[in-house]
Amino acid sequence: MAEFPSKVSTRTSSPAQGAGASVSALRPDLGFVRSSLGALMLLQLVLGLLVWALIADTPHHLYPAYGWVMFVALFLWLVTIIFFVIYLFQLYMKLYMVPWPLVLMIFNVGATVLYITAFITCSAAVELTSLKGTRQYNQRAAASGIVNFRELQVDIKVLKCLSQ
Repeated sequence: MAEFPSKVSTRTSSPAQGAGASVSALRPDLGFVRSSLGALMLLQLVLGLLVWALIADTPHHLYPAYGWVMFVALFLWLVTIIFFVIYLFQLYMKLYMVPWPLVLMIFNVGATVLYITAFITCSAAVELTSLKGTRQYNQRAAASGIVNFRELQVDIKVLKCLSQ
């Protein structure tokens, strides 16, 4: 029993070493922001914010068609933020078992379908719910145009994903 302390070896570490390694792993990849995918995602975030802000500023709750446009714009804007953060902080490398190009392509195809339905819904409802030349008419018409542009932008991203 007297030999016990001589056989034991101890090792000490500080908690600061472990915390520093995890913080440095979450550095943003600025090269992604400069890439075409990052630039398109940033443009989607700005335009998505603009669409749902324009619809939210009108009394959209009175017309069910604008509720659908609001849902599509807000939902896809939030999902785009999630994908942007995943790619910005390179979290896709930590979750390597997920086929990220396929997930992104499926999201973009689904977003294209939803944006097309939102564009048709918003365009069809502008004339019925607003007087031409009023502020609400202009906001809804602008939202419809931006939804159409975003849908085109998502189509470009889908084609880019398919070409890789």
